[in-house]
Amino acid sequence: QVRLVESGGGLVQPGGALRLSCTASGLEMEYYTIAWFRQAPEKEREEVACISNVDPNFQYADSVKGRFTISRDEAKNTAYLQMTYLRPEATARYYCATDQYSGGCGPASGFDTWGQGTQVTVSS
Repeated sequence: QVRLVESGGGLVQPGGALRLSCTASGLEMEYYTIAWFRQAPEKEREEVACISNVDPNFQYADSVKGRFTISRDEAKNTAYLQMTYLRPEATARYYCATDQYSGGCGPASGFDTWGQGTQVTVSS
């Protein structure tokens, strides 16, 4: 059974940092494009960061460039989202997702496996 499990969310003050983890079972992450998405109440889902399985290609939303870093550890079959200098507008539920067939970072519709999400709240 293919499964993604996110962890690492929580409450953090503005300017703080968190590292989210996404551990996979039933698939080998090195062969998949991996992305982090977030969705806040009453807002559209947003792709935050993506790492392609085709080449060393990283993509970030403009709102997080320079502050968030996506990575993966193939030995642990885990992807990470390191978030620094967090702002209140980063408050959302964060999801990881994988895509084996699209050949790179693309829209959410190409991602066929999703985790249950982890909540991030940035507040003083």
